[in-house]
Amino acid sequence: MAKGAEIRKGKTGRSGDGFFNLYRHGFVRAAACIPSLKVADPAFNASQTLELARRAHQQGCVLAVFPELGISAYTSDDLFFQDALQRSVLGALGDVVRASGRLDTVLVVGAPLKVVDALFNCGVVMHRGRILGVAVKSFLPNYREFYERRHFRPARDLSVDRMELCGQHDVPVGADLIFEAEGIEDFRLFVEICEDLWTPIPPSSHAALAGATVIANLSASNITTGKDEYRRNLASNQSARCVSAYLYTAAGPGESTTDLAWDGHAIICENGTLLAQSERFSWEPQVLVADIDLERLAKDRMIMTSFTDSRGGQTPGRAFRTVRFPLRPPRGRIMPCREIPRFPYVPADPSLRCQRCYEVYNIQVQGLAKRMVSAGIENLVIGVSGGLDSTHALTVCARTVDMLGLSRRNIKAYTMPGFATSEKTYANAVALMKALGVEAGEIDIRPGCTRMMEDIGHPYSKGRELYDVTFENVQAGQRTSVLFRIANLRRGLVVGTGDLSELALGWCTYGVGDHMSHYSVNASVPKTLIQYIIRWVASERIFGARAARCLLDILDTEISPELVPGTKDGQPAQSTEAVVGPYELQDFNTFYFTRYGYLPAKVAFLAYCAWSDAGRGAWPDIPPAKRHEYTIGEIRHWLEVFIRRFFEQSQYKRSCIPNAPKVGSGGSLSPRGDYRAPSDSVADPWLEDLTRIPDKA
Repeated sequence: MAKGAEIRKGKTGRSGDGFFNLYRHGFVRAAACIPSLKVADPAFNASQTLELARRAHQQGCVLAVFPELGISAYTSDDLFFQDALQRSVLGALGDVVRASGRLDTVLVVGAPLKVVDALFNCGVVMHRGRILGVAVKSFLPNYREFYERRHFRPARDLSVDRMELCGQHDVPVGADLIFEAEGIEDFRLFVEICEDLWTPIPPSSHAALAGATVIANLSASNITTGKDEYRRNLASNQSARCVSAYLYTAAGPGESTTDLAWDGHAIICENGTLLAQSERFSWEPQVLVADIDLERLAKDRMIMTSFTDSRGGQTPGRAFRTVRFPLRPPRGRIMPCREIPRFPYVPADPSLRCQRCYEVYNIQVQGLAKRMVSAGIENLVIGVSGGLDSTHALTVCARTVDMLGLSRRNIKAYTMPGFATSEKTYANAVALMKALGVEAGEIDIRPGCTRMMEDIGHPYSKGRELYDVTFENVQAGQRTSVLFRIANLRRGLVVGTGDLSELALGWCTYGVGDHMSHYSVNASVPKTLIQYIIRWVASERIFGARAARCLLDILDTEISPELVPGTKDGQPAQSTEAVVGPYELQDFNTFYFTRYGYLPAKVAFLAYCAWSDAGRGAWPDIPPAKRHEYTIGEIRHWLEVFIRRFFEQSQYKRSCIPNAPKVGSGGSLSPRGDYRAPSDSVADPWLEDLTRIPDKA
């Protein structure tokens, strides 16, 4: 069993009619297999192939791919012409076909086959005891160590498009076959063989444009120094160009080492992402398993208009035949073996996380610098609360003026205590402004807020402790109004502090509030990522040790809007996450809804895979005490909160947000950049699908 894979057979009870089955959520499980072989011993090779095929079947795979010419062994050389080997290949292939009748897995095995009067390098596709078709290699290497043209002919030399094989008549044969599964949506398989991938325009490029979503490559591919990286890049890049999955198998133990060596390199990629690769130079047979998100591929193709536009450039006459066959997905509880990142915006790998923080931070700095230069404005105005968002925005401002060769005194930073400002956040704001050397100011907004509440007749102005939305927004509006007037007075540009998480949930005060600014540097950066960028800025000592200490202290502060007076012990009365949900969970939801538009049930399934067990999977530098986990019931609850706030209540705020730089492919909510939606839609379709999510696992 592959690490992380979980399969349970039987009824699912309250699990929502197979909710905890990856096949119900657009995934398929596939295997790239590296068997042990003996040169010119088809019976042995067939037995080894079947052994790995059974292992793949037991792990819930619906596809298992084997190496090039694996039934005979690739290094048989002139033995390919021997009648004894050809007859043995057909007998062994028949054994594999018959045995596949007991498996629900599509098998793709390599074999040398005689078609009419020539030998061809083939990939035989079979399922449930039936040969579905025979894929033929298109491009034969005849240079350096390879002399395939001595033995085989390319697919274009075929004189027929059907053949008899293993007692089965009218078997489709050629390099133009796409195998479409009836029973698993979007599962369309194309097979190419080794060198086909090395060509300027691989056959799989045409097949992908014709609808193939899964590409299988049966390869032998001997190993030389550095070739593994080249193969990995080829497979990964081709999966990206084709917006497909790509399964690559290279010959392993047992091939002849007369002149060459073999490392058994298996690779599974999905749209440019490496899902899994085998242990190279292993003497043991391997079944490399990965879960492919077919729905993701279909979504990406739907969104990428350039992909479908490319169909118009197909080579004339390049048509494909579709072979349809019934394929029944495994039932029961089948959890993914691929790791679903808890933080889709934050890489768990330290080096990748450092690079992500560097790039996002500098995108923000570049965006703000361009706006200042184009506007001819050298002063920045910003409100500093001592919370995460304004802290990060202030460091962006400081880095921007440094890059432009301006004084940090050009930053007019103000702390504006209100009715609920805590001593800790106030002290942090003051300390950070001093550490950065900006022009620091303080404006007490309470008198102005009191006057406004008197003017509008709010009960608080008459002594009643009513802390309603009006009470909160009077403060938020007063702060922003003051900042804009300071900008007029000081000829400055107001820098916004609101982030992507708040925009997604509508957690911002519309108009004259934290919703508005002249330029909003954080608008496409989620709160989970902002925390790591602040930590990165501190660790890099970009502003010195004193500022770094301030930044780390701010990271330990609970997230609160601080608009309602706190408790007697000084704790804030408001917890943002108690209202809108844990940001780590809501950022997860934001990513999958804005990037892929998945159904709520699939988002919940992915969230459960990522968050149900704190002890499983990688964490991005979070201490064990702060590693949370959520039940499916909690995930469903906060998902409903997200759906109502995102799809039904908050679009009008996102429709008129200030300019802001987009930082990542996870989605920006700017109507000018990524996301356009009506302000008066309803959430009923999403809430309806929410009912598919069970309350308990």
